[in-house]
Amino acid sequence: MARLSALRSFVVRALRVTGEAGASLVEYTLLVALIAAVAIGAITVLGNGAKDTLCTAGGAIANAGATTTTVAGSPAPAANC
Repeated sequence: MARLSALRSFVVRALRVTGEAGASLVEYTLLVALIAAVAIGAITVLGNGAKDTLCTAGGAIANAGATTTTVAGSPAPAANC
């Protein structure tokens, strides 16, 4: 907690030195771009993982009552994901 308080006081002092009272349009633009990049990265990473998990679960449900081999004795085809 002491570090957070020290960081806050540093930021307050830095703002007083520069004389700026708020963030500029450029800073807000950079913030929005960073948030968008993180969101796109998270959706990409979590989206592929979620797809794989749901595909596995769907295949298990679809094959729950089926036999594991076809008539010719070859393995049953995998779920089409």
